[in-house]
Amino acid sequence: MAARRHRRLWTISASSRRAATASQAAVTSRAGHVAMETPIAAFIADAQRSPIPQRPPAEIAHPEGLARRSWGSSWSAAERRGRDLVACGALLVVTLPLAVVAACLIKLDSPGPVFYRQARVGRHGKTFTLLKFRSMRTDAERDGPRWASVRDPRVTRVGGFLRLTRIDELPQLFNVLRGDMSLIGPRPERPHFVDQLAEVVPDYQSRHEIPPGITGWAQVNYPYGASVEDARHKLTYDLYYLRHRSRGLDFRILLRTVRVVLFGIGAR
Repeated sequence: MAARRHRRLWTISASSRRAATASQAAVTSRAGHVAMETPIAAFIADAQRSPIPQRPPAEIAHPEGLARRSWGSSWSAAERRGRDLVACGALLVVTLPLAVVAACLIKLDSPGPVFYRQARVGRHGKTFTLLKFRSMRTDAERDGPRWASVRDPRVTRVGGFLRLTRIDELPQLFNVLRGDMSLIGPRPERPHFVDQLAEVVPDYQSRHEIPPGITGWAQVNYPYGASVEDARHKLTYDLYYLRHRSRGLDFRILLRTVRVVLFGIGAR
C-alpha cells in the first residue's frame, strides 16, 4: 500500500503541465454552491505537501480556492511572536546546563570557537547571522560552501553527537528572541545555496514569505537535504506549511520534533 501511495504522489506531481491541465478540467464549481475537489487539492490533502508547478494553477496560486484541511485556528502575528518569546525563554532556562556542558566539550575536543556564525536568508530575503554550536573543524569550508554529507569527515567527535541530538541548534533560540527566526517555519538556507536553488527550483523564494524556523513541517517529514532534488522535495512541505499553518499543525510539528530529536532522525 505504501508503494502504491508513493507512486500515486509522484504521478500527480511529476508534471506541472499535467497538473495544470487536470486542475482546469476539474475546476471548483460554484454554481449552486457545489464544490468539487480537484486532483491537486486531493494530492495536497493526502500528501500534506504542495506540488511545485512551473506555472502555478489558480488553485495553488490562490490557496483560498483549495479544499483546505483545517488544523485549527491560525495564529495572529502577535500571538505567534508571544509564543516564540515564552517558549524560547523557557527552553533557554531548561537547557542552560546542557549548553554549558556542550560548550566545555567543544573547547576540549578541538581548537576553535564554541559558537559558529553563519549567514542565512530569512523573511523577505533578508540576511541574518545564525548561531550554532560549532560541530565541524574550523577549516571545514576552506574550499567553499558545500552541503554536509553522511559521515562527513569535517565533523568533530563531539560535533557528531551534537548534530545527532540537535544540541548544536540550541543557540538559535537567541535568533528567535532577536526576531531573526520563529520557533516553527521553513529552515533558513545560506545565501550561496539560495541563489543556486532559486535558479532551478520554481517557487523556491515563496518559502521566504514567513520567518524561518528552528523546526518545521519539512524538517520533521524529510531527512537532511544535501542536493537540489532534496531541496525540491522539502519545498513541497514548506509550501504546504505556508498555506496551512495553524495552532494544530504547529502542535503536530512540535510533537514530531521530539521524535526526531530522541531518535536522531535525519542527522548528518
